[in-house]
Amino acid sequence: MQQPIAILDSGVGGLTVAREVMRQLPRERIVYFGDTARAPYGPRDPEEVTRFTREIVDYLIQFRPKMIVIACNTATAFALEDIRARVNIPVVGVIKPGARAAIGRTLTGCIGVIGTEGTINSGAYEDALREISPHVHVISEACPLFVPLVEKGNFRSFETYEAIRRSIGHLRKFPMDSLILGCTHYPFLAEVIQEVIGPNINLISSAEETAREVSTILQDQERMSRGEVLPVHQFFCSGDPKLFKSIAQQWLGEQIELTPVVWQVPKIG
Repeated sequence: MQQPIAILDSGVGGLTVAREVMRQLPRERIVYFGDTARAPYGPRDPEEVTRFTREIVDYLIQFRPKMIVIACNTATAFALEDIRARVNIPVVGVIKPGARAAIGRTLTGCIGVIGTEGTINSGAYEDALREISPHVHVISEACPLFVPLVEKGNFRSFETYEAIRRSIGHLRKFPMDSLILGCTHYPFLAEVIQEVIGPNINLISSAEETAREVSTILQDQERMSRGEVLPVHQFFCSGDPKLFKSIAQQWLGEQIELTPVVWQVPKIG
């Protein structure tokens, strides 16, 4: 059996990256882990997020992946370098790809970033953006209400609209032309986010650019899958399997093979 690409997230958000990898690299097999029982990661301490990420990677290593994609912005911000030091395969995060995509789209040089408290407080996006373009103007806003909405499958409702309006409506006063969805959960809410922020703002998701980076690394290492038979992907979650499966099948547009995994779930705070 071909070696898979392992993709992990705090919950269902990384499915946005998985779908793009499946679209760009249809011959690649994916093993996905969503830590839905312990989501959201945003309010947790960096050390705890790093420990959770290590535990997921340790679980996924049994499938002998040829690459790991940390499809969670908070885990990327806090645990990317730690995981790279622990494994001998490529590890890709989602922050630098998202920053590259935003720099490529902006015309004004004013870019907004929305994400979890952990991601925003880490300053990882500001650092990644200014590494490419030192004079870029960055406006950052933490949106802690968004991930719980997505994890409940509540993508479009009055509650969702009001939560988004209260969280980011004030950003319309800034002269930004691009807004980074700095959490892989947020593309599930993109339609409502666009309504609130206005039609002239480019919404930037890191999924497409991350998949391109995966493709580039595999090509450079000559590890692209060449099989003619389309792969069977595997999905694992630590929380409610019915809800995860419903969201995953809706987002991916196909039936999935899902295995529940039991974790010890610590409380936040």
